[in-house]
Amino acid sequence: MADENTLMFPPIEPYRQGRLQVDGLHNLYWEECGNPAGQPVLFLHGGPGGGTSPTHRRFFDPAHYRIVLFDQRGAGKSTPLGEYRNNTTELLIEDIEKIREMLNIDQWLVFGGSWGSTLALAYGQAYPDRCLGFVLRGIFLCTKAEVDWFINGMNHFFPEVHEAFAHAIPHSERGNLLQAYVKRLFDEEPAIYREAARHWSRYEGSCLFLEPQAQAIEDFESDQVSLGIGRLEAHYMLNGAFMDEDQLIKNIHLIRHLPAVIVQGRYDVICPPLSAYRLHQAWPSSRLHMIKDAGHAAMEPGIAAELVRATEQFKHHQKFL
Repeated sequence: MADENTLMFPPIEPYRQGRLQVDGLHNLYWEECGNPAGQPVLFLHGGPGGGTSPTHRRFFDPAHYRIVLFDQRGAGKSTPLGEYRNNTTELLIEDIEKIREMLNIDQWLVFGGSWGSTLALAYGQAYPDRCLGFVLRGIFLCTKAEVDWFINGMNHFFPEVHEAFAHAIPHSERGNLLQAYVKRLFDEEPAIYREAARHWSRYEGSCLFLEPQAQAIEDFESDQVSLGIGRLEAHYMLNGAFMDEDQLIKNIHLIRHLPAVIVQGRYDVICPPLSAYRLHQAWPSSRLHMIKDAGHAAMEPGIAAELVRATEQFKHHQKFL
C-alpha cells in the first residue's frame, strides 16, 4: 500500500483546543488547526463514537483552511466515554451549532465520512445557510436496510468475522443480534459491557479495509475506541439515528443547491455503494467518485487521495470538478 505521507498534508498540531460543556452530562473536546484566518472547514468523525485522530487534520491544506475538529458526545476525548444518555442526532446537530457560534464562524465546508456523512447531511438539512458545501465519504443513511446489512449481511463477505461476532452471544439470542448486543452494551456491569464493546468493535475493524489491517483491528479492540464505537453505534442503530426512515434522501432538496462530492469505496462492505449511488441520484449536481480498489476506510490510498483532491478543488474553485 502507498505510504499515507505521499497522499496527505504533513502532520500538524492544533493552534487552539478546549472543552465545551454542552449539558449537565456531556463535555466535548474541540480543536482548531491550520490557518486561524483561513476558510473554515468542519471535520465530522465516524462511528458514532469513533472520535477524531491527528490523521484527520491532514486532509486539508493548513495554509488555506481553518480546520475545526471535535469529538462528538461519548467519543474520543469527550466525556463520559461511551455515554449514550442525552445522545441523539438532534443534540449532536445543536452541539455543532454551539461550536460554530463559540468560534464566531459564519459558514463552513462540512467534511464527514461514514457516520460523519450521516451527521453532515442531517446538520446541513437543519442549517443549510451555514454550509458552503460537503465532502462526504462512505455514505451511511442509517436506513433499516443498512442497519440489517451491518448486523447480518456482512457475513456474505466476512463469514468468519461475522461468526465470531455472533458466537459472542448465546445461541438462543442470535435471532436478533442487535438486541442481544444492546442488552450487554448497556448493562451496568463494566466487565459485561466492555467485553461486548470489544466484540462489536473488532467485527467492524476487521471489515474496514479492502485488505484487512492488523493494526486497525488492534486499535478498534482497545477500550478507548471500542467503548465509544460499540455502545454508540448500537444506540443509534437501534433508534434509526433518531430520524424518520430515509429522512436524509427525502429532505435532500434542502441542500441540493450546495456543492457536494461523494467519495465511495467500490468494495466498501460496511457501507455498501448503493447508499452513495442513491444519494447521488437524489442530488444530481453532486460529484460521485467510486474508488475501484478500496473498502470503507478513509485511509485506503485511493480514498485518501480523492478526499485531498476534493479539498484542494474547493480551495481553488469553491466547488468540485
